[in-house]
Amino acid sequence: MLRLGAAEYGNSCHKCGRRVSVCRSSVPNVETGAQHGKLDGKVAFITGAAPSQGRSHVIRLAEDGADIIAVDVCGPVDGVPYDMATMADLEETKRAVEALNRRIVIAKADVRDMEAMTSVVDDAVAELGRLDIVSANAGIAGPFANAENLSGSWQTTVDINLNGVYNTARAAIPHIKAGDRGGSIALTSSTAGLKPYLNAADYVAAKHGVRGLMKALALELAPHFIRVNSIHPTQVDTPMIQNSAMWKLFCPDLESPTKADFEAVSLATNAMPVPWVESIDVSNVLLFLASDESRFITGAAIPVDAGCNLL
Repeated sequence: MLRLGAAEYGNSCHKCGRRVSVCRSSVPNVETGAQHGKLDGKVAFITGAAPSQGRSHVIRLAEDGADIIAVDVCGPVDGVPYDMATMADLEETKRAVEALNRRIVIAKADVRDMEAMTSVVDDAVAELGRLDIVSANAGIAGPFANAENLSGSWQTTVDINLNGVYNTARAAIPHIKAGDRGGSIALTSSTAGLKPYLNAADYVAAKHGVRGLMKALALELAPHFIRVNSIHPTQVDTPMIQNSAMWKLFCPDLESPTKADFEAVSLATNAMPVPWVESIDVSNVLLFLASDESRFITGAAIPVDAGCNLL
C-alpha cells in the first residue's frame, strides 16, 4: 500500500510521540462485561434532533449515558413536501432526555449556517464540558423531478444534505480534538448514497457526497483516534417517506397513490420482506458506532437497509 505523507498520517502517536504503529496510551479502552452505560460521561451532538430519527438517536444515546447537544431548524424549508419540526418538538426531545436524568442543551439552528453551528457547539461544549460524539443526521427529501427540472431544489437539497453535514463536522472537530480522547462522528447518508434512484438526482448526489466526505474525514482524523463512518438506511418509517410526494416518486403510474400503494412498491425494493425499517434500527447502529465497542471501525459505509443494496 502506498502511504503518502507518513509523518503526517500517524507513524508517531499524537499523544506521546512514540514512533510505533499503534501507541496503547491513545487507544480508547473497552471494558468487557461492564454494567454501566456504554456512553457514560460522554457528550453527543445531534442535528435534526427534534423529530423522527433525530429524536430516536437522542433518546437512544441518552439511555446509554450520554449528555446531549440537540439542534434542529425548527421551521419550514422551502419546497419540502412534508411538515418540518417545530420548537415544541425540540422541547419534547429535551423533556425525554431530562426524564432519563441526562443533561441536554437544545438550540434552533440551520445546518446551512456555519457561523450559527459554530456558535451553538462552542456554547454547548462550554456548558457541558466536552464533546465526544457527532451524529450529522439533519436532512431533507423532495420535491422530486428529473435532473433537468430540479431548479431551486438542487441547491436546497445539496446545501442541507451535504454542506450541512460538513458544517456539522467542521463545528465539532476542534472540540473532539481538544479532548484528546478520540471520538466518533457518524454521518447519515442513505441507500441513495450507495445506488441511484430515478428523479432524485439532487438527493442521490448529496448522499453520495456524504459518503465521500466520510472517507476523507476518516483518513484525516485517524491519527487522533476520531472515527468517522456513514450510515445508509433504506426507507425509514418517518414523515420524510410517508407523504404524497414520496408515494408519487415510487408509484409514478398512479394518479393519487396511497400509503398502501407505496408500501407494496417499497417492499419490493428490499431483499428482506419489510417495506421499511424503524428509526430505532438506525439509532441502534449509531449507538454501536458511538461506543468504544467499535473503536477500530472507521471509514465504513454501513447499510441499515434490509438488503436493499443486494437488489
